[in-house]
Amino acid sequence: MLLALALDRTGSGLWASSSVLYFTFVTHLSAQQIGVLLGTAGVAGIAGSPLAGWLAGRFPVRPLLIGAHLLRLVTLSLMLVCTEFAALLPVVAVTYLGDRAAKMLEMLFATRAAGERRVAYQALSRSSANAGYAVGAGLAAIGLAVGTGGAYRVLILGDALSFVAAAALVWRAREPRAAGVEVARSHATAAADGAPATARPEPEAATGGETRSGDGHRPGAGKGAGDGTARGNGPADPAGGRAASPWRDRGYLRFVLLDIGMNLDDSVLSVGLPLWLVDRTSAPHALVPAFLIINTVLVVVLQLSVSRRAEGPRRATRAVLLYGVLMFVCCAVVAAATRGGAWVAGAALLVGALFATLAELMRSVSSWELAVLLAPPEARAAYLGVAGMSQSIQKSAGPPLLTGVVMAAGPAGWLVLGAVVAGLSVVQQSGCSRRLRLGAAPLPSTPSAAAPVADPSAVSSPVVAGRAKVSRMWGRPGR
Repeated sequence: MLLALALDRTGSGLWASSSVLYFTFVTHLSAQQIGVLLGTAGVAGIAGSPLAGWLAGRFPVRPLLIGAHLLRLVTLSLMLVCTEFAALLPVVAVTYLGDRAAKMLEMLFATRAAGERRVAYQALSRSSANAGYAVGAGLAAIGLAVGTGGAYRVLILGDALSFVAAAALVWRAREPRAAGVEVARSHATAAADGAPATARPEPEAATGGETRSGDGHRPGAGKGAGDGTARGNGPADPAGGRAASPWRDRGYLRFVLLDIGMNLDDSVLSVGLPLWLVDRTSAPHALVPAFLIINTVLVVVLQLSVSRRAEGPRRATRAVLLYGVLMFVCCAVVAAATRGGAWVAGAALLVGALFATLAELMRSVSSWELAVLLAPPEARAAYLGVAGMSQSIQKSAGPPLLTGVVMAAGPAGWLVLGAVVAGLSVVQQSGCSRRLRLGAAPLPSTPSAAAPVADPSAVSSPVVAGRAKVSRMWGRPGR
């Protein structure tokens, strides 16, 4: 699966390095048409994550991921024969939708396959993805050096072929078991037979899930628990016949909304720093590629080490605060880059790229881990699909925010941006801690001290008793 991910990102590196030039010199689109084309595609990509999550809650992930790879194979093949703007617009939009759906399905596959080691697997996948992206960018440099229409077409074809190889590798991978799909199937079967649904599979430990007794009530729940109603801002209770939906979970939607601002390091590194160097400083333009080099090298080298220090809910929430601190320092350094000469400005922007990359490392391990922990296990795929929208929205809204607001305000704009992101990190950390009940008092170590349950037989075994302790520790995910 990691090899499939690396091949997918190799194709992405080819596309990112050559797509704009392909549209310019091969299809002869104007700059305005290219802007509309990529902007529309970015908006279409926002729908890819929730659509993939919704489908993954109902079907196995592996065939869906293969389908996403093959969908992009078809659209890129069509791109090679389409030369008119009107024909390219839907083709590129569907390509971006499939791209975001594939990224979400890859992470769902990893989450189910890796289990409690999902943070380490996330680190490995990011390292593999960055290595593949760097290889793709290097191969694209050869084609761009040739500079002919045929060379540009070969690069697009190489991107398409990478999806064939990735789909073949995914086909050989074993499908991880998905509790949510099994739950849905068991309830559907029971309904068809006219019999009550059996108890759902218990969620794994430390995922933010909850344990219910045999009658569908949570252990130790008071009046109103287990009655099929949602309490507070949480998801609805599937035991009451209403499936948990992230769109009705105000607490989770608040997390996703705040997470948009917690992804701004991407736009700062790819858009803000290069444009600030060119427009507001006298630093040599040759430093611009160094930003990507610093980012790629540090992510590959440090991702595993950082992930080991951010496993678990407490460390993940602390990483959110550290993200805000690093982004504030990054923005302050970038704002100060205008106060010196060429080399002082260049050094300041390189330091800014360093801090933006360190912030990305914090975000990459905390954002997904918290998205998993805050989602109820029986509806995790749908919840993670909605969580994936934050990156897509940021990719569409982040660049115009930086160019139209932050950079237009000068150095003060960067300071305000850093302060806002730091403030958002405090709000995000506080909300996640409350939802995960991280401030709760330590629990008794003996099962006998557990809160009473509606059905004593539901915790008669040590396994279920241990799960009841986990349920008390993390609380109900939607409250």
